[in-house]
Amino acid sequence: MTKGTHTVPNREASMSIERIVVNAGIGKISGQPNFSDKILPDLVREFAAVTGQKPRTNPAKKSIAGFKLREGAVVGLMVTLRGRRMADFFSRLNQVVLPRIRDFRGVNLGNVDAEGNLTIGIKEHIVFPEVNPETSKVSFGLQVTVVLRHVRNRDEAIALYRKLGIPLKKA
Repeated sequence: MTKGTHTVPNREASMSIERIVVNAGIGKISGQPNFSDKILPDLVREFAAVTGQKPRTNPAKKSIAGFKLREGAVVGLMVTLRGRRMADFFSRLNQVVLPRIRDFRGVNLGNVDAEGNLTIGIKEHIVFPEVNPETSKVSFGLQVTVVLRHVRNRDEAIALYRKLGIPLKKA
C-alpha cells in the first residue's frame, strides 16, 4: 500500500477500532539453553515482522520453582497497534491470515466479551506471510485482541465486526 492511500475497509476499521493488542507467551521457550542470546532476538525479529512494530518484553514478576521460572526472565512479548499500523494489521489479519489457518470455520461468537472486545488465538505465527517457515527456528502462538471504541453492548460489537468483514460463526 502506498503512503497516503487507504482502502475503504482500513478507513472504516481505523474509525471504529481503538487499538489492537497482540501478545505472545514465550514462557515455555524461555527455559531452553542460550535463550536470551540466540532465541529471543529471533523471536523479537519475527514478532516485529508480523506486527510492523518492535514488541515490548514482559518479564516474570516473581520466581516460581515448579515452573523453573526466575524473576525478571522474559515470558512474553506485547505490542499495542494504533492508527495506520493497526489498520494495516487488521486488513492482513482479516484477508490473509484467518483464511490460512488450518480448519478455520470462522471466529466463535464467544470470543467477543461483554465490552465488545474480540480476542482471537492463533496457534502458530507461521500463518503470517511475513514469516518464512524454513528459516523460523521456534514456533509460538499469538493472542490478538481488537478493542472497539464507542460500543454500548456485545450485540452492537458483533454487528460491527460483521460489517468490518471478520468471518464470525453463525449464532
